[in-house]
Amino acid sequence: MTGNIDLDALRADLAEFAEPAPEAAGSPLGERVLAGFDEIQRWVTEHGRLPCHGEGIDIFERLYAVRLDRIRAQQELCALLEPIDHHGILKGSKELPSDPATLSVDELAAQLAGIARSESEITTLRHVRSRAEIQSAEEIATRQPCADFEQFQPLFKGVQDEIRAGIRQTRRFGRDAIITVRDFFVLGGQLVYVAEMGEVYRTPEGAPNARLRVIYSNGTESNLLIRSLQNALYKDETGRRVTEPDAGPLFAAHADEGDLASGKVYVLRSRSDHPEIASRRDLIHKIGVTGGDVAGRIGNAKLDPTYLLADVEVVTTYQLYHINRTKLENLLHRVFDPARLSITLTDRFGNPVSPREWFLVPLFVIDEAIERIRDGTITDYSYDPAKGSLVRRKT
Repeated sequence: MTGNIDLDALRADLAEFAEPAPEAAGSPLGERVLAGFDEIQRWVTEHGRLPCHGEGIDIFERLYAVRLDRIRAQQELCALLEPIDHHGILKGSKELPSDPATLSVDELAAQLAGIARSESEITTLRHVRSRAEIQSAEEIATRQPCADFEQFQPLFKGVQDEIRAGIRQTRRFGRDAIITVRDFFVLGGQLVYVAEMGEVYRTPEGAPNARLRVIYSNGTESNLLIRSLQNALYKDETGRRVTEPDAGPLFAAHADEGDLASGKVYVLRSRSDHPEIASRRDLIHKIGVTGGDVAGRIGNAKLDPTYLLADVEVVTTYQLYHINRTKLENLLHRVFDPARLSITLTDRFGNPVSPREWFLVPLFVIDEAIERIRDGTITDYSYDPAKGSLVRRKT
């Protein structure tokens, strides 16, 4: 059952109530505390009681119970929230065997994880709603009216018009696909806009995560984590990414039965002993597109200036279907142009040559670029050598 519990999300939620109280309700932290308390109030309204601790209780009810005790333990938070405490929740009599104010966030998360691992808990939780059901209900429950929706409404109308006109397209959302600010999606039959993103951190599995401000076309908003939005889009059979204008279907993520392969993107590494190349061998890559056999193209690499007059090794390839190879190669080279290798060599005839298809780019960034080609967002990005990453182009 532990695989179904997002401890990162629990830590993020609990951490907000372990920090010193905000000076004003209008501060960013104050807004988060108010939103968190509002979730507790909605839960109490729905269930007619305060959230409880104990065996056999829904993990999210326990989270609300811990959060409530954290709030009660801090007078400043109680003073902040008392004006909106419509149910008298802060004056309730529920007590915990252990004072949560003395526990760290990590200890609280460890307790929750330990509960989830216990054998009796596994037996009990089989009667609880599935994680997918809980997540779906939570995503709906945490939505609230968007106070400044008027500034987003024209964006939604513009995107809808562009989809109807064929300027934008919708494409199936892949597992763990990239999400960034200003992206549009279709979720649960509604348009979704990512308006803001908080500080990005890494989960224990190494995946990027951050709190998002997500606006919905029905005038509501929520503060989902990236991982929550990714999971919701992937699990929704109608979940789609909305492409940028004129992104074009460069290639499909998967080949349908009967599809004919159009070619490959290939990434090469040089075996040259030239000092400038050898010192940065793992960073210097040739990126190209071919409709033929890659091995056949590099057979005489050491005689060809295109391959730095040295043997090369194939690092990786990406199969393409139904694409314009020339258009795709030009696009990739334009994206990585800021990191184009500038070097002049002398060929076997004594002539100076300057190969143009080699770039100082890490392999993982090339992988990201290919993923962005698949989801249609690549035209919004270029490579920043100083940051060593793809960055969104300024509009």
